[in-house]
Amino acid sequence: MQIRDQIHPKIVTKGADGTPNGFLVPIYNINDKFFAPGKEPQQVYLTVLAPNQKKGPHLHLIRTGFFTCIKGNVRIILRVGKAYQTHMSGENHEYRSVEVPTGVPALLENIGPEDAYVLNMPNPAWTPSMNDEHKADFGDLGG
Repeated sequence: MQIRDQIHPKIVTKGADGTPNGFLVPIYNINDKFFAPGKEPQQVYLTVLAPNQKKGPHLHLIRTGFFTCIKGNVRIILRVGKAYQTHMSGENHEYRSVEVPTGVPALLENIGPEDAYVLNMPNPAWTPSMNDEHKADFGDLGG
């Protein structure tokens, strides 16, 4: 199984006088070919990881997730078969979006000293009553 990811470079914005005043990072565009037809995000929500903390490992049997760290930096570890794949996202990693397909266990890890803000863009949309979070064992991952 191939896990897809996509880089989102910064685009510098400028004020009326032409001097840089910030930047924007396009995360989702309906015309983007990154998302398979029928798998486009149906929701966008923010999850925050405290410094040096982890969420997971767990897996979803109903939904696919697309994760993009927009503040701070995270490591996203996926278990594909018996192997692990590591993807980086965040300010130091070109705001990479990582697809986590249905049935693939994942672990999100904040690798920095500040809160990490991660957008999750699932399909289908998540609801609190969905009951689609299942434990996964990454005991053989190592340090």
